[in-house]
Amino acid sequence: MSLLGRRELPTLEALIEGTAGLPELRVRQSPRARRLTLRVYPGGRVEVSMPPFVGPEEVAHFVVRHRAWIEARVERLKTLAPRAHAPLPERVTLAALGDEWRVEYQPRDSAGYRARDGVLTVYGDPAVAGYPRQQLRSWLTEEARSALGRWLAEVALETGCRYQRVQLRRQRTRWGSCSRSGTISLNVCLLFQPPDVVRYLLIHELCHTREMNHSARFWSLVESFEPDFRSLDRLLSKGWQQVPDWLYA
Repeated sequence: MSLLGRRELPTLEALIEGTAGLPELRVRQSPRARRLTLRVYPGGRVEVSMPPFVGPEEVAHFVVRHRAWIEARVERLKTLAPRAHAPLPERVTLAALGDEWRVEYQPRDSAGYRARDGVLTVYGDPAVAGYPRQQLRSWLTEEARSALGRWLAEVALETGCRYQRVQLRRQRTRWGSCSRSGTISLNVCLLFQPPDVVRYLLIHELCHTREMNHSARFWSLVESFEPDFRSLDRLLSKGWQQVPDWLYA
């Protein structure tokens, strides 16, 4: 197991009894971290984030305490890695918006897309690398920019939380984030989630404009806007199962 942080941790194997079968993990030091945290990514990769003041032995014992959780999460997420040759979609359903699009592919010298009357026409040169997935991703990003940007503004008015700007990303591991400067980043894959789950994520990130942590005070603020946040958070953690393979293949 390699630990990428302040230094290698050669004593990890000795500190963890019965390490056979424990997934390889990566440890990174984060200057913004206030405590040790664990994250398991789709495909099964495990990462530990550590504050600058935490030593390697504490990291090792932290992994020991959470071994059962790590193994359970890895088992759940290891099958979610995108397939290398995912088939192109004939239909795309955006659950967040209640929209369904029929997809047509047309060979042309120039590349682009046209979305009209429930039909998404994707065109380009089949000999050019990236076609047509690049056009599909561009279309999805524009849909997300319009819908999620407007949605975030509405929820911000509802909650009274202020943010500076919004940016859209296509990430494999995070649904959203909020910087200390008030920039909220949203994953375009949110469009594949149910509306109530998306709204919860927007509330979650907006609450970070007041509380840049996951303290009891933060969760109390979230609950004041969304009492059912616990069940919605569980649904969001499983939301990668709704993201189509072609988006990352």
